[in-house]
Amino acid sequence: QVQLVESGGGLVQAGGSLRLSCAASGRTFSNYAMGWFRQALGKEREFVAAISRSGEGTYYTDSVKGRFTISRDNAKNRVYLQMNSLKPEDTAVYYCAAGRAYSGSHYYTNTGQYNDWGQGTQVTVSS
Repeated sequence: QVQLVESGGGLVQAGGSLRLSCAASGRTFSNYAMGWFRQALGKEREFVAAISRSGEGTYYTDSVKGRFTISRDNAKNRVYLQMNSLKPEDTAVYYCAAGRAYSGSHYYTNTGQYNDWGQGTQVTVSS
């Protein structure tokens, strides 16, 4: 099991930026593909971004392409989500997730492909 702790959320005005960080422990971090998901109040959890265990593969949901960037530092056991040009509709609790991967280029976009989840960090974007 991988333990995940998110940080970096907060309140920001529309057009602003935030950088989320997720610290992992418990297993060999570089064996896991990582993802960021979000859940707005009253809505289902949705995929935001994913990165392969090597970092060579990344994928984004359409609504964040060009604004968000996912990255990882396997030496520090961390995954990041840089969020720029934030919009009020980005307001949600953001979760990082870990899924065991057997290829350096694999990443996952479905919640069921991830085994371990953090507790989430709130991001609020005011208009």
